[in-house]
Amino acid sequence: MDARSRRTTWGLVALALLGVGAIWALQDRVDISPPQEILEDLESEPEVTSEVFSLITLSEEEKLSKLEVIAETGNGLDPYRARYLLAVNAIDANQPETALDYLNELEQEYEVLQDQILLKRAEAYDLKDESEQAREIWSNLIARDSSVAAEAMYHLGAYDSQHWDDLISEFPYHPHSHEIILQRLEENPEQPLALLRTLLYHAPEGEERAKGRDRAVEEYEEQLTPEDWEVIAEGYWDTWEYQKAAEAYANAPETPRNMYRHARGLQVSGETESAKDIYQQLSSRFPEAEETGLGLRNLASMVSREEALSYLEEVINEFPKQAPNALISKANLLEAAGESQAAQEARQILLEDYSDSNQVAEYRWEMAEEEADEGNLSEAINWGEAITRENPSHSNAPKASFWVGKWLQQQGDMEAANTAWEDTLSQFPTSYYAWRSAVHLGLPVGDFSNVRNLEPEVIKPNSRARLPAGSDAFKELYQLGQDEVAWRLWQGEIGNQSSLSIAEQFTKGALQQRQGEYLQGINQITSLRDRDDEKDLEKWQSLREEEIYWHYLFPFPYNDSIIQWSEEREVNPLLTISLIRQESRFEKDIGSVVGARGLMQLMPTTGEWVAEQINLNDYSLTDPDQNIQLGTWYLAFTHRQHNNNSMLAMASYNAGSGNVTNWIDRFGLEDEDEFVRQIPFPETKGYVEAVFSNYWNYLRLYNPEIRELMEE
Repeated sequence: MDARSRRTTWGLVALALLGVGAIWALQDRVDISPPQEILEDLESEPEVTSEVFSLITLSEEEKLSKLEVIAETGNGLDPYRARYLLAVNAIDANQPETALDYLNELEQEYEVLQDQILLKRAEAYDLKDESEQAREIWSNLIARDSSVAAEAMYHLGAYDSQHWDDLISEFPYHPHSHEIILQRLEENPEQPLALLRTLLYHAPEGEERAKGRDRAVEEYEEQLTPEDWEVIAEGYWDTWEYQKAAEAYANAPETPRNMYRHARGLQVSGETESAKDIYQQLSSRFPEAEETGLGLRNLASMVSREEALSYLEEVINEFPKQAPNALISKANLLEAAGESQAAQEARQILLEDYSDSNQVAEYRWEMAEEEADEGNLSEAINWGEAITRENPSHSNAPKASFWVGKWLQQQGDMEAANTAWEDTLSQFPTSYYAWRSAVHLGLPVGDFSNVRNLEPEVIKPNSRARLPAGSDAFKELYQLGQDEVAWRLWQGEIGNQSSLSIAEQFTKGALQQRQGEYLQGINQITSLRDRDDEKDLEKWQSLREEEIYWHYLFPFPYNDSIIQWSEEREVNPLLTISLIRQESRFEKDIGSVVGARGLMQLMPTTGEWVAEQINLNDYSLTDPDQNIQLGTWYLAFTHRQHNNNSMLAMASYNAGSGNVTNWIDRFGLEDEDEFVRQIPFPETKGYVEAVFSNYWNYLRLYNPEIRELMEE
């Protein structure tokens, strides 16, 4: 398999969202000590010690047995928590009498879930065919505007559909509203546009909203307002359907952002002349908007050299935020035209006037590599140290910090090299380069040559930490493991908010993962770093100090299958989960543009071949357990091909064994860090770094030995 055939859907998603530097490794930023008011704003509530919360990882049978004991003998709120969960189980098992016994007067003692208890009591009465009592409870919940009023309306709608109309009208953002709308659209496609609008404006992004978008455009084009078109366009943009987005933005309100996206969508779709026209209109209509600076930079890439230099000069003079990029583009154009002196002058302006910019960090790294390749290690060290000093928040900083250590090692200064690696480990502790530094410092973290055969102890938390946003009732339900109910309550609470706080966005990401939407959930949390507001970034830094942040950035789903099949194939289970996180973000049904499927992104032909080797006759690549069964065998196979070197095995998994063999012939393996740096496929180089960045983070989070070592 070549590099292109291994490209996954996630790779394309990440390119669109984050840019190349952010895809391949979670490069950490230098720790910032947030102001006290920020710490207080995000300060976690004290964790409650609860025997019930700690049962969440048990099997249902074990859990029920322990809950019965706790209901009789527990302390504090635990007996009431146990009774609530036992009642929920009884309702699910169609045992309403048992549920009512557990719920009897429970709301008086367990006030935090008072509304939920009343809701469950009504459900039990309904199951018992005592609908009058059930409807009375539901009506009372609506009348007093309780937190579960939407749930009550949903249940009452089974008796009078007017309640469903009220639900859609009053709670358009509630999941039950979307459920009813979808049902009505399926039963009678000739529904009014208002129902589709509710989905377009209020439903979370997903397959049904996407279908609603297409349907609105195809069937109601003449009735859509400019505001409708803007919502539709944003949906297409967010799902990387840029041509459709461009067409929709053409009908949206004329704002700088909408015009820029209209032009950019056309440009990405290959409609260059139309894109140039819209960029020029943007510049004329909104000459001072930041989007105009972006548009002029894009425009410079589509015109003659003389025109491009003119546009870039305008950006440099009028748009300070865009100036560093424009200076880089200007220097490259001048260099290509043989005007080296003028190109160097542009770069010098960049270094002097925009020293802390991302573009300078990238330029400095280019220079560091160039000097190192020419054997000028002292100059390379100077460029690398400038990055860690002037650009500590850039993704190149961990890389520069590590390579300063390598170059010092090559100069024979081991004391200084070790200091550089210790700095990398302390300042950028979650990066791929932190792991490489730990390896060179002699810590017991495995290396490319032996990590496959390590058998690290894996311990997952036996209870859930309290989420930082949402009501007390929501947080309680979440810690009890009542994920569906917690999700609906959260949707009701968050309502129509167009923007979320740091704590709210993190909470949303955590909940999406509990719904099985791991890619979206991890993206929600990863994108917290992209906020522009300094206070938001300080809150993000504060949140990163909490353990819950890292466990949701590096979740451990499908752990039974991962551990079972990794042991069967004699592969370190943390390598397996690290590969899965990179390949699919744990989306079991995900497919790539070339047909790779499932958690470990196996091509159908590869899956068929592996199935023959292990005599597996009936399988599905979208079945998580079977995909891991096949994928771990193939991962072990790539290890066997390359003498159990895990770096080469991962590179082979991505780019194919033939390419890896060619690279070994070209670069040799005397220095494996140099080998990784020289991998000529950017995708594969980034893939290797990302997988081992994942490995390092799973090791430090879930292995007690390394976790304790890092704390020390």
